Amino acid sequence: MEPVTLKVLRYRPEEEVEPTYQEYEVPCQDNWMVLDALNHVKERLDGTLSYRWACRMGVCGSCGMTVNGTPVLTCATYVEDVLPGPVVVEPLRGFPVIRDLVGDITDFMEKLGRVKPWLIRDEKKSPDEGEYLQTPEEVADYKQYSMCINCMLCYAACPIYELEPDFIGPAAIALAQRYNLDSRDQGEEERMDVLSQHDGVWACTFIGECSVVCPKNVDPAGAIQRYKVSATVDWVRSVLMPGRKP
Repeated sequence: MEPVTLKVLRYRPEEEVEPTYQEYEVPCQDNWMVLDALNHVKERLDGTLSYRWACRMGVCGSCGMTVNGTPVLTCATYVEDVLPGPVVVEPLRGFPVIRDLVGDITDFMEKLGRVKPWLIRDEKKSPDEGEYLQTPEEVADYKQYSMCINCMLCYAACPIYELEPDFIGPAAIALAQRYNLDSRDQGEEERMDVLSQHDGVWACTFIGECSVVCPKNVDPAGAIQRYKVSATVDWVRSVLMPGRKP
């Protein structure tokens, strides 16, 4: 493969007023991922370049960046698939830049905690009573949403999150649905206080880009629309049958 030019956004907020782009000539090998090219820059050309990565296997979700305008996992994006160059590498949109390609994910972590993405039980079995068993059909109902790796590509692709920062966002809602649909969970009512607000599912206008860029086919847009339907049904029931628990 011919050498490839990487055009990388560089920014140190504490020292620079605005971000700038820096170009690097990288002698890419066959089957290199964009992350491999960045690692070459870091190891051979410019040790000051900052970005996140960990597993290199599309599991940890930490190497999400914007490549040629599209949010991707750089460990799962072939350089040859984003040619001809220059290959433009930028941080994920919608997150304040800490340095270079590293975004501040504090907002996402706070919102994720608000939806309580863990099993909630009003009544718990004693160890002597055994496990909470599920049928294959019950597992299948939420399994797709459990595949989320918190890579935040869906947030970077979502125009609503960029325009309305209070929107709780696609990944947090998908993970809330993962537990709402789990037969062992009894916490849907607790999550409803967050999900049913304007900044919850109702802020979504169903553009669907979050599902397009998801590397694990979680379909957060589908999770949001599914919750809208169930929330609407519960509201109608509460009007027709006051006092009835959903």
